[in-house]
Amino acid sequence: MVYVLLANGFEEIEALAPVDLLRRANHDVKTVAIGENPVVGAHGIPVVADISAAEATECPRLLVLPGGMPGAKNLDECPLVDELIDRTIEGGGRVAAICAAPMILGRRGLLRGKNATCFPGFEGYLEGAGVFLDVPVVTDGRFTTANGMPSALAFGEELVSLLDEE
Repeated sequence: MVYVLLANGFEEIEALAPVDLLRRANHDVKTVAIGENPVVGAHGIPVVADISAAEATECPRLLVLPGGMPGAKNLDECPLVDELIDRTIEGGGRVAAICAAPMILGRRGLLRGKNATCFPGFEGYLEGAGVFLDVPVVTDGRFTTANGMPSALAFGEELVSLLDEE
């Protein structure tokens, strides 16, 4: 199972491009509403999530955190997101974050010693990251980060590739 978390203010292309690519590759993907459903993206596009956060009870193989503001901030402030991240990591799954969302991983110390990227200006939130790489997508261990909207397809392709290899 793949969970893609949607909080109000999420960057639509950063969430939906990976969902599209993962589903085309026959991976089981559920969009998860963090808060109200439908969830309204950063550009005013309402999206009806597949399930609510309370229904996200499985241990995902992959947890995807889209960026966008205030979407990434809303994810960062939600205690349920911490539970989902912990469950994913403890279960041996992967966590992926794009644009501003790598700050969520950095603020929790999860990028300590790892290579990572993010949207320009958010580098300071990658607390303890080994090396900041100014590239579209970085995978280091169980964590994948991407730098933003122009890299949404490359981010999705990387996630498909990683899951296909498992």
